[in-house]
Amino acid sequence: MRPPHRTLNRQQVHRSASRFLQDHLPLHDYKRSVTAAMLWAVLLVTAAEVSSLHATCQWLDGLPAEETLRQAVYASLPDYAELQRRLNRALAGRLPKALCRRRQRLALDLTLIPYHGEPFRDPAEVYRSKAKDGTSHFHAYATAYVVHKGERFTVALLPVPRGGSLAAVVKGLLRQSRTVAVKPALVLLDRGFYAVDVIRYLQAARLPFLMPVKLTGRKADHSKGPSGTRVFAAVKRSGWFEHTVVSGARTARVAICVACRNYRGQWRRHGRQALVYACWGVAGRSCDWVRETYRRRFGIESSYRQMNQVRGRTSTRRPELRLLYVGLALVLRNEWVWLHWEVLSTPRRGGRLIRQERLRLRALSRWLRQVIEEDFGTITETTAERKPCSLLPFD
Repeated sequence: MRPPHRTLNRQQVHRSASRFLQDHLPLHDYKRSVTAAMLWAVLLVTAAEVSSLHATCQWLDGLPAEETLRQAVYASLPDYAELQRRLNRALAGRLPKALCRRRQRLALDLTLIPYHGEPFRDPAEVYRSKAKDGTSHFHAYATAYVVHKGERFTVALLPVPRGGSLAAVVKGLLRQSRTVAVKPALVLLDRGFYAVDVIRYLQAARLPFLMPVKLTGRKADHSKGPSGTRVFAAVKRSGWFEHTVVSGARTARVAICVACRNYRGQWRRHGRQALVYACWGVAGRSCDWVRETYRRRFGIESSYRQMNQVRGRTSTRRPELRLLYVGLALVLRNEWVWLHWEVLSTPRRGGRLIRQERLRLRALSRWLRQVIEEDFGTITETTAERKPCSLLPFD
């Protein structure tokens, strides 16, 4: 017997998202004319349009003054630490229960959002890194995510201060993951985490890990030959090696996996490719297993790309609002993944079939915007200096 026909509409999506956000990130009525529902409507349109609060006020009708809304948002925001806790609770609120039944492969990464201003209170608010988009100053955020049956869920968000140690970032993300009962079986890290402190912490915590090695030393075409970790990149065949990572007086011993393959015209390239990984706790695995396992970590880059599709823009110096926009984008993305998992997937023997074509992330943001526009209306006229009747053609 065929199942009854069911549909998911934009009103249901908006109601689900707005209620979930208010439950986990409660905003307060600023005054009689500025309610919490209005604030969420403004923030959701700002995220859906990838625009600013100013642009949203120029688009939605029936809103109070822009400065009033801005002060209402600031008044509803808790302090920075409490906001971070609430955002992490919101991320955990849309995780499948199956994630807690067994240990998961946990991917950690750092995203940098360019910043062209001065710190608001503390110089540690602004992270320094290699120049990108015309600046070397950023607001940095670290995230942890898991892949469950092909679906990527963000489980932890951690702002990264300037001068903070990478080991503290890894420790904070793993602690937050354990708080929501997601226990790591294997930690997959970005090349930026290749440091003695991070390696020693993970080894002390007895957590297996994989990460690319930073290639340092002389290149293979140097007259004296390669040196440092570039020696591994010059290896002609896949294999396992031992290496000691040194930083001052501190050292850490790791296994090095070199996975070699031919490009075979991929990305219009030919010749040999040597991928060098630092590993621990994965003894007995093949080099192909290491390469394929780490390749799946690149899904976190897609998560950041999708986050930027629903992240509001702002020029404010206040780190609380910047954190809110990043956290709101990640929560909306988790909401989208959760809808696919719980509502839109097709039940079948062997596991659910995820149907991404049924609702794209851009379509979800468009639905949210349309519902709010119907509730508030849009501004359809503006001030003119001359009578348009004599200048514009009419039928």
